[in-house]
Amino acid sequence: MSRLQNKTALITGGTSGIGLETARQFIAEGAKVAVTGTNPKNIEAARAELGDAALFIQADAGDIAGQKAIAETVGKAFGHLDILFVNAGVADFRPIEQVDEDAFDRSVAINVKGPFFLIQALLPLFANPASIVLNTSINAHIGMPNTSIYALTKAALLSFAKTLSGELIGRGIRVNAVSPGPVATPLYGKLGMSTADTDAMATAKIPIGRFGHPSEIAKAVVFLGSDESAYTVGSELVIDGGMSNL
Repeated sequence: MSRLQNKTALITGGTSGIGLETARQFIAEGAKVAVTGTNPKNIEAARAELGDAALFIQADAGDIAGQKAIAETVGKAFGHLDILFVNAGVADFRPIEQVDEDAFDRSVAINVKGPFFLIQALLPLFANPASIVLNTSINAHIGMPNTSIYALTKAALLSFAKTLSGELIGRGIRVNAVSPGPVATPLYGKLGMSTADTDAMATAKIPIGRFGHPSEIAKAVVFLGSDESAYTVGSELVIDGGMSNL
């Protein structure tokens, strides 16, 4: 497979879950890949899997100065950038009365502010044509309890996909979004959900009856990053097993 042959790509949050699987598939399709991560243990685990096929950058997705540093590192390593997959994010699920200013600001910084300024910092590097894919969420569309902060940040990213697609298409940069439903990643364990909890959620909330697999999201990102999607601009690909149709 060589749909991304000779292309350069940056994946934020590329050391676990959807990001790591996307890095695997990008490399298999011929791309030169850089990934970012914050946790040194996750970076080393990803390095053990991907080896020298990827460039690893330790960075805080919510730190604005860090976004400029990422752009500088990618520029020195690749010279230009063909694909950006904005995948790094935080999911803070709690009732609204438990949300304090620090929690609000942290989610906005990581999920909205960081991605915005990363794209800004990378603008001089993007090739013509190039592709940006934003990882949003079906939570931008559905009223799931206890997800107010998460949903508003993902809705902001979805808005970026539409507005930036109009602003950047003149530079040859296509911007699109993937909006996954629940995907089997380490996230749900971090949220304190057991296998029984996720199975019950799948049965009750997802028509297809299961969580998605990271590979299913990654395949969509490969498509949006490749020349096969050259006529796809400002679009959202919902991948949720039918959950948002209930």
